[in-house]
Amino acid sequence: MSNPDVPETEAGNESNESFDKILSQYEQSHSRRVGEDGRQIEGTVIAVSDESVFVDIGFKTEGILPLTLFQNANETVEVGHKLLVTVKGRDAEGYYELSRQRVERPKDWTSLEKAFADKAIIVGTVTGVVKGGLTVDVGLRAFMPGSRSGARDAAEMEKLVGQEITCRIIKLDVAEEDLVVDHRSVAEEEARSTKEQRYAEIKEGDTVLGTVRSLADYGAFLDIGGVDGLLHVSDIAWGRVNKPADVLSVGQQVEARVLKVDTENQRISLGLKQLQPHPWDAVAGKYAAGERVRGTVTRVTDFGAFVELEPGIEGMVHLSEMSWAKKVRKPGDLLKPGETVEVMILGVNVGERRMSLGLKQALGDPWVEAGEKFAVGSTVEGPVASLTKFGAFVQLAEGVEGMIHVSEISAEKRVERPQDVLRVGQVVKAKVLDVDKEKRQIKLSMKQLVPTGLDEYIAEHKEGDVVTGRLIDVSGGKATVELGEGIRSWCEIIAAAKEEQAAAAGQVDLSAFSSMLKERWKGGASASAAKPDEVRAGQIRSFRITKLDQDAKTIGVELV
Repeated sequence: MSNPDVPETEAGNESNESFDKILSQYEQSHSRRVGEDGRQIEGTVIAVSDESVFVDIGFKTEGILPLTLFQNANETVEVGHKLLVTVKGRDAEGYYELSRQRVERPKDWTSLEKAFADKAIIVGTVTGVVKGGLTVDVGLRAFMPGSRSGARDAAEMEKLVGQEITCRIIKLDVAEEDLVVDHRSVAEEEARSTKEQRYAEIKEGDTVLGTVRSLADYGAFLDIGGVDGLLHVSDIAWGRVNKPADVLSVGQQVEARVLKVDTENQRISLGLKQLQPHPWDAVAGKYAAGERVRGTVTRVTDFGAFVELEPGIEGMVHLSEMSWAKKVRKPGDLLKPGETVEVMILGVNVGERRMSLGLKQALGDPWVEAGEKFAVGSTVEGPVASLTKFGAFVQLAEGVEGMIHVSEISAEKRVERPQDVLRVGQVVKAKVLDVDKEKRQIKLSMKQLVPTGLDEYIAEHKEGDVVTGRLIDVSGGKATVELGEGIRSWCEIIAAAKEEQAAAAGQVDLSAFSSMLKERWKGGASASAAKPDEVRAGQIRSFRITKLDQDAKTIGVELV
């Protein structure tokens, strides 16, 4: 809501009310310190503090100038230096506020008419607050509309009372003694002039002293002598800064490097970290591949995570270097920003300022001792980690998996799909068939741990036993013989084939052949039956066991 005592109309409307009527509402008179009436006087520097320069101007109280006026102009000021100054007014502590500019103060209507015609800048002292604005002593009493004071509200207007300000006459009527002045436009011109001068003075690479004026999430704005520069959050420190407010505060003075000056758009980019040595300059002698180091996760991306080893030194852990045990699809599932981790340095590129890190390497490679830990023939146990079309993967240890082929799952029945008999997470036992550390592969079998009819058959027989079996397949001098349900053996039939050849050539023993015929007749064999010694599939014959191999689960026989 606007203050009813400070109308927002322009000077032309506000000045319609007679200056005499406005002054009649002014009840309290104010006297001003004439000072030197705008004339420059010589003063002597008597002290220099971190912020101000104190000058002896011959009054009972010293005058004061901001130290930044000299710093921004790259001018040295020391005790004893002589300065030409103008008295502007007094500050809250009673010191005279000084200016190094000369501004004339008119003394009569003639001087005012000339200043009005020339649109010259004059100096005046604010003497009071009245309805609609302020009264100003510019040699004669003048009225300044509130909208032309540059103040944002009534409280700021009150603070102007007693202050010396620059202004320009925007209305003058000698007959009516109506005098209206404007300070805001002059202040804006002075600000523009100061900015233009500063933009012309500031060069990229300069080191400037600035005061933190405001803070935002993306950076801080610094006042560097009448103009603002942006200090982006990424240029505050070599290490990661989450918020500028974590390291800076409003009013704090800092030195900064000018990174870029955009005169056309009036933008200045600043940096703090550029005044410090880059941490990577010392990396070559500090970090080497193969070392274990600790760091903090700063950010996580789709392809990996960045770990800060020290401020300004970051390395990247690719998702493929995060775990031996499983394929990491999202780095965020394993690492979180702010987490402290131990990693191994895999490579350092000082030129490109890049470092590759490994998380899983810091844990040790579990496959180094896989051959000793999971010996061939031993029995292992673990949960099913995953299922595929061709088998199941079983986790044997952190980072070590073994594979059970679909043909090695069951001895009782043929398994078409592993998921028909197994599920992920199910704990199973298996026999180690083979270990290949180079390929990081372990072959397992479940069925070879389950006792079968073959195991029992081998246990109940010995080599030399004569048994009965059925010929399943005969080819190439070998035959497959079924000795029982699910129990098969192999048989060499070359000798039998030779006997058949000899019989065909008429070399068979007649007595043996006569005996065989009698046996056939006794058994009711027809005259159309096959030859007596012919070996063919489907025959039930007697066999002698020649070999029993429990480990290989094989049986060898020969015809009797």
